[in-house]
Amino acid sequence: MRRLLSIWLPLLAFALFLLFPFYWMVLTSIKPNAELVSVTANPFWVAHPTLDHVKYLLYSTSYPRWFWNTMAVASAATALSISVSFSAAVALARLRFRGSEGVSLGIYLAYLIPPAILFIPLAEVMLKLGWFDRLWSLVPVYSTFLIPFCTWLLVGYLKSIPRELEEAAMVDGASRVRIILEIILPLSAPGLISAFIFCFTLSWNEYLYALVFMSSPAHKTVPVGLATELVRGDIYQWGPLMAGALLGSLPVAVVYFFFVEHYVAGMSGALKG
Repeated sequence: MRRLLSIWLPLLAFALFLLFPFYWMVLTSIKPNAELVSVTANPFWVAHPTLDHVKYLLYSTSYPRWFWNTMAVASAATALSISVSFSAAVALARLRFRGSEGVSLGIYLAYLIPPAILFIPLAEVMLKLGWFDRLWSLVPVYSTFLIPFCTWLLVGYLKSIPRELEEAAMVDGASRVRIILEIILPLSAPGLISAFIFCFTLSWNEYLYALVFMSSPAHKTVPVGLATELVRGDIYQWGPLMAGALLGSLPVAVVYFFFVEHYVAGMSGALKG
């Protein structure tokens, strides 16, 4: 009874608290408009479920285009950020040079700068380069706030890998590149997965840069498209909005579901390092 009251009941309450938003999204996305605006209908149940909101979202809006735009930008920004971050982390964690600790701290402090402040100078840079309203331009823009944290994360994780493995490989005649590719890279998998989840999640949910730098409807991402196309003044299309939010949250949920153990291991190794 003590274990039930002290562990399982709090965990159950916490799980219900976390899952309730998803339940509400599912409920609203399959609830007809008559029940959405009714004051007598049960707000926590659906009497006559329908898929009209999902059909409207997929066939009467540009949501499929927004979805693939978001997927392409998030995947490309994640790949670029992890590649650069891993290279920088290897140099800072495995190569001995004066000032490496200060550089690591400076990179992490750069992440603490709010993106809402960075978009002002970035807007001027993109205007001079002619990158406004170009979907691929979001990839390097997102990397400006993804690379600092991922580099700091990977530096901490790489420091937890014993140097004896690297020194033994060098004694056997392995080159620095071979050591990185065949020893450090495989052992860094949990840290890389943690960085991947972090980059993909932030890129997928990013709103400010995509709103400011993209003006064409064909270049909108899911967060921007839902907020601008399905909200007209004070009129909210709650059914399609919730359906879009539910479908938009599935890729991130799938990533967390399959890699949560590696994510925890990567974060733990980074903090120990």
